[in-house]
Amino acid sequence: MTLIARGVLVLALVAGGFGPLTHSAHAQDMLEDAIVELARSYQALPDITYFTAGGVDLKLDLYLPRNSSGANKTLVYYHGGGWTGGRKERSVLNLLPYLQMGWTVVNVEYRLAGQALAPAAVEDTRCALRWVYRNAEEYGFDTDRIILAGGSAGGHLALIVGMLTKEAGLDHVCPGNRDYVWYSGSSSSEELKVAAIINWYGITDVEDLIGFSGASGPFADAWLGSSLDRVETARRVSPINYVRADLPPIFTVHGDQDAIVPYSHAVRLHKALDEAGVPNQFITVEGGGHGGFSVDQMKGFYREIRTFLREHGIEE
Repeated sequence: MTLIARGVLVLALVAGGFGPLTHSAHAQDMLEDAIVELARSYQALPDITYFTAGGVDLKLDLYLPRNSSGANKTLVYYHGGGWTGGRKERSVLNLLPYLQMGWTVVNVEYRLAGQALAPAAVEDTRCALRWVYRNAEEYGFDTDRIILAGGSAGGHLALIVGMLTKEAGLDHVCPGNRDYVWYSGSSSSEELKVAAIINWYGITDVEDLIGFSGASGPFADAWLGSSLDRVETARRVSPINYVRADLPPIFTVHGDQDAIVPYSHAVRLHKALDEAGVPNQFITVEGGGHGGFSVDQMKGFYREIRTFLREHGIEE
């Protein structure tokens, strides 16, 4: 059984409320049929190099629906790990709800602090989004229905990638075409816009975490390093500093007892988005920590996400 099939099996059993020893033989048959159908309906293309930076080949994995005709709605996912750890492969199970909804999925790796300090991870993940745009025709990405998602540091990257402005100057590593708006003032199909952002307890103010040592230690300091401009860099990569009226809809989930990313980050973002008139939804998980939410809670969150995307014309 493939990794996708094994993951779908776990998700299906959990989502159906069945323990591995309690469901009936009939239910097991139905689940296995659904799992085989879903697993056979996708192909995985692993470790595609989307850019090379600092001598590092940056990779992404594609999960493409076999039966899709034309452009398909596309999720770009960024893993967490405090910008200092984590791997894209560890996020595969987080992708399964989107595969069930028929999304094309792009699972992105980026340079960690041990390879390059801030703002490298932001530059890389912007490059990955540009790669999606430039390869939309080949792989069937619908550039009008791209959503970004991630948890923790991945939530931060989803936010900052979807909220950055040209004035931030973080696209010089892989800029747009020569006739792009930044160079000539003309319009371009390569302008990096997304349809929505799904933020799972992501960092919204990196400057606020300078000197902060939560349950995972001083990860922001490790990412920023000791350069004299570390505070300015922290400001440049903080989503809270890019809130404005023309942002895409943003969906946020955050536990109010999170000991790694302060809950106040989500509260402040929600308030700023409301004041700017940006469509957004904020779910507070009462008593919730840094992820690790219950099965019932996760079921509810994904129902809310699907409704949110439908309301904004992104999901069927």
